[in-house]
Amino acid sequence: MADVTVAEEEYLQTLYWLYEARLPMTGANVARAMQLSAPTVHEMIGRLERDGHITRASDKAISFTDSGREHAEAIVRRHRLIERFLTDVLGIPWDEVHEEAERLEHAMSPVLEQRMLAAIGDAKTCPHGHPINAGTRIEGAPLADVEVGASVTVLRFENEAEDLLHELKASGMEPGMDGTLAASDDHDVTIAGGDGTRVTVTRSVAETVSVLADPAPPPRVTLPEQLVLARDRYGR
Repeated sequence: MADVTVAEEEYLQTLYWLYEARLPMTGANVARAMQLSAPTVHEMIGRLERDGHITRASDKAISFTDSGREHAEAIVRRHRLIERFLTDVLGIPWDEVHEEAERLEHAMSPVLEQRMLAAIGDAKTCPHGHPINAGTRIEGAPLADVEVGASVTVLRFENEAEDLLHELKASGMEPGMDGTLAASDDHDVTIAGGDGTRVTVTRSVAETVSVLADPAPPPRVTLPEQLVLARDRYGR
């Protein structure tokens, strides 16, 4: 089994994100998520397979090997731990930590990881609501699917593109926010908080917000087909 390079870690992280969100683990989806060309992704997927981190079926569906999943979970855990540390301990706004964590996660020693874990206390998620430890993800529904009048708790922001996080931060929405779905139409979705606040996001942004809702909408995949959103999709 070959050591995992930084480039391979980036791909394993993206594959784990697809796996966790229950999206098909395919080269095409990796290319969309990473905004890379199909030939570039095809070459790296081939390397991951040769190095024993993934397998590919005849229909091109990708699966982790045991060691590949272990590596993927480790890099995702480090990423989310760093985000939580940067936000809670260093006070960096949560919409600014994703790309910083991308830069730091590959150089993190086991000693630093343990000290960061001690520093964040009992925090279980990154500041965007994703579980730090694998296997503890709570399944939710897209905010865009919730009916007016339902009670909601914001679980997480599924897409962590930084410009999208800026949009969510500016709206006033936060993971853990409780409220009632006050309005929903073809353009906007509004949550009324228990303290009288009202938070409105566009429907395309609401597609990327997972919530617990009562009553719950019918289950479906929580992300839109477009895995990476650009600002012009927000309707702003």
